[in-house]
Amino acid sequence: MKLSKVYEPSQYESDIYCMWEESGAFIAHPHSDKPKFSVSMPPPNETGTLSIGHALFLTLQDIMVRHARQKGKDALWLPGTDHAALPVNAIIEKQLSEEGTDKHDIGREEFLKRTKKFVGNSREVMAKQMRAMGASCDWSRFRYTLDDSLNRAVNEVFVRMYQDGLIYRGNRIVNWDPNLQTTISDDEIVYREETAKFYTLQYGPFKIGTARPETKFGDKYVVMHPDDKRYADYKHGDTFKAEWINGPITATVVKDKAVDPEFGTGVMTITPWHDHTDFEIAERHNLDKQQIIDFDGKLTDVAGEFAGMEIVEARPKIIEKLDKKGLLVSVDNDYVHNIALNDRGKGVIEPQIKLQWFVDVNKPAVDWKGQKCSLKEVMQSTVREGDIKIVPKHFEKMYFHWIDNLRDWCISRQIWWGHQIPVWYKKHETYVGVKPPEGKGWKRDEDTLDTWFSSALWTWSTLIDPKLAKNDSLGLNQLLEQSKDFQAYHPTTVMETGWDIIFFWVARMILSTTYATGQVPFKTVYLHGMVRAEDGKKMSKSRPESIIDPLHVIPKYGTDALRLALVMGVSPGNDQNWGTAKAETNRNFCNKLWNIARYIESQTDKLQPDAEPKPQTPADHWVLSKLDKAIKQIDESIENFNFSGAYFDLYHLIWDDVADWYIEAAKHNPDPAMLSYVLSTMLKLAHPFAPFVSETIWQTLKPDSNSMLIGEPWPNHVKYNAETAVEFEQIKSIVAEVRQIKTLLELKGGELRFKESKIIFDNAEIIKRLSRLDAVSSVGGGRGLMLTQTSEQSWLDIDKKMAVKLSDTLKDREKQLQKSINHLNDRLGNPSYAEKAPQSLVDETRAQLAKAEEEQLKVKNLLARL
Repeated sequence: MKLSKVYEPSQYESDIYCMWEESGAFIAHPHSDKPKFSVSMPPPNETGTLSIGHALFLTLQDIMVRHARQKGKDALWLPGTDHAALPVNAIIEKQLSEEGTDKHDIGREEFLKRTKKFVGNSREVMAKQMRAMGASCDWSRFRYTLDDSLNRAVNEVFVRMYQDGLIYRGNRIVNWDPNLQTTISDDEIVYREETAKFYTLQYGPFKIGTARPETKFGDKYVVMHPDDKRYADYKHGDTFKAEWINGPITATVVKDKAVDPEFGTGVMTITPWHDHTDFEIAERHNLDKQQIIDFDGKLTDVAGEFAGMEIVEARPKIIEKLDKKGLLVSVDNDYVHNIALNDRGKGVIEPQIKLQWFVDVNKPAVDWKGQKCSLKEVMQSTVREGDIKIVPKHFEKMYFHWIDNLRDWCISRQIWWGHQIPVWYKKHETYVGVKPPEGKGWKRDEDTLDTWFSSALWTWSTLIDPKLAKNDSLGLNQLLEQSKDFQAYHPTTVMETGWDIIFFWVARMILSTTYATGQVPFKTVYLHGMVRAEDGKKMSKSRPESIIDPLHVIPKYGTDALRLALVMGVSPGNDQNWGTAKAETNRNFCNKLWNIARYIESQTDKLQPDAEPKPQTPADHWVLSKLDKAIKQIDESIENFNFSGAYFDLYHLIWDDVADWYIEAAKHNPDPAMLSYVLSTMLKLAHPFAPFVSETIWQTLKPDSNSMLIGEPWPNHVKYNAETAVEFEQIKSIVAEVRQIKTLLELKGGELRFKESKIIFDNAEIIKRLSRLDAVSSVGGGRGLMLTQTSEQSWLDIDKKMAVKLSDTLKDREKQLQKSINHLNDRLGNPSYAEKAPQSLVDETRAQLAKAEEEQLKVKNLLARL
């Protein structure tokens, strides 16, 4: 088979992937003596299809895993999907609503049956998309967060934490979504800025401010800071009579440091049932708590005449009544504040006190490094003491800030889809166990666990042998000890994920894994940024044109072009904008590699990857020096998660060094063995980034019938003569300067004259051909335009008229360059740009400046010589 004239990805990619998968190239071998490398794929939610953001993490992880295999490691990349309890539950409930029914009408069994069918279809679509992206994950170990073995792990951890006093059931304030009728975690809340009315009300002798007068029916405590001198005459526990919404009340003074004396009047009433801060104040002082808003978002009987009203209807009527009673002091119509929403359903959150299951993050019940620590302390220790490295490092500050403010974690959800809580009740008895209790009359807790509770176990629960998990006689520790995959691959090497779920998932994996296994879940966390629309805004369903489906990009540009576009400019923790221009640029790069291979194919019938190169010319030594440098730099960049830098070096090696220079020089006297070696090495370097085009070329020119590029090792150090390699740099400088002058003068042909130059004499024919000159001549004395970019005495034969024309052109060019340099300096000197722009963009600007300054220096030197 010969390489076709044009690379058409769609003709090869599916067959190439099938070849890899059928060969077993993706499968890890726990009994192997090779060093281990393991990555747990962040399981995508089974809610539909993969996004461009998923394509990014698949690409970055695939680069790491393919590179690890090339470096001789036994690499496990474990794939899977998440049952996505809340979003999937919302989808199914919406479907039922559209059918005129709900989950209570059809019952739990039918609801779960419908849900399983939906996610099963999504799982198949997602697996197909992952394959299309070239993901070289171990499909034989595919896991799903509701697998029986993972459910066993979830139940084991719940029971153990309950027995250790880390899980408890209690009445505490939670984030309640009246729309979805469930609690959600603090990290699942998003905020929407809103301009609303802010009311100042007369409350006995005090003025209080609120944007939510509907919560004030039960307010009978007025709170102030103990050090606020304005209220020194009022003592903690003092009472007073006050006229209020539904009549006179007796209020109590509470002194607490939670009050900000600088905000408003420094006095506030509290609603402990509907505010986290107020709840904590009430807990500290053992105050009463009263529900004002019910779980459907309507006012309770305590609101009197307003009972049963929704908030939007009741608020203006309550204010009207307060005004008539002379209790409305003032109204600020331009009060800006944030409204808490459920990130999934966008329902407005109403804090409520509810009997729920919680994880205690402050109780010292965890054995860690010889001490009894709380979960919070362990989470801090693992990062602070270097057990886990976060890349980029500045996210450590955000991580510690979150943990320092961490409250007990509410883990129960009032939905049916998910891991049902392993707790049963019978009258006044409670049973907590991995298996149901014996006997009749037991009723299981209907709630399910927060999705993140099960996902937090992902790195190790997926490594439990599913067959062993069926053996009820084995405890959790025995399961881990006897599971070969856990022993071989845990802790995992790296967790690559988005920075936006560092709290949802990364922190909770550290919490749960250190508790359950005594190990950290991973040694390094690499956080990538979000992929935004071309205009820099977040991709959103409200802007359908902004959403990019990877499977719509691949048919037009190819998978490799998509992968390379996502890698180009990516940097840890920084967001990037997506644009089709990036895909076009990288499709051109794939075509460039293909065309290099086509030329080399015309000189040799097959690759010789194991043959030691035997350089004959300065160009040979030079290209080997470039390959040797790239082998080292790309390797180090991947190891250090500098994926963009690695691809930058690969791009310029293939496009600039090989295509623009070496191939053109080699055409003078082609050496098939050298060309074969150069191509083999380039394909190995390109493979982690562009696996399809590199493997397609390899399969066309492969050295033997069983050879696959995916199984080839990373290239070794290359031997070359450094002095001879420098000779070609001299040749390049001469050719580049001649080309520049000829372009400026619009000169065809021409003659280069030189005096006593062995380099030019020995390489006259190459210089002539690469510069497209009519002649390269040795002379006793030179005349014409002396070349400035080489130490060799040489002149381009031009007359005075041409010199004047060149001088004018160069002066114009210098002005253009100075203008560009000024603009780039202004941009880099802008603190807002330097601090807020993605690092990759700042680096690109600096590179543009350096290039412009370099060209300006050359222009000035040339003008000086003229």
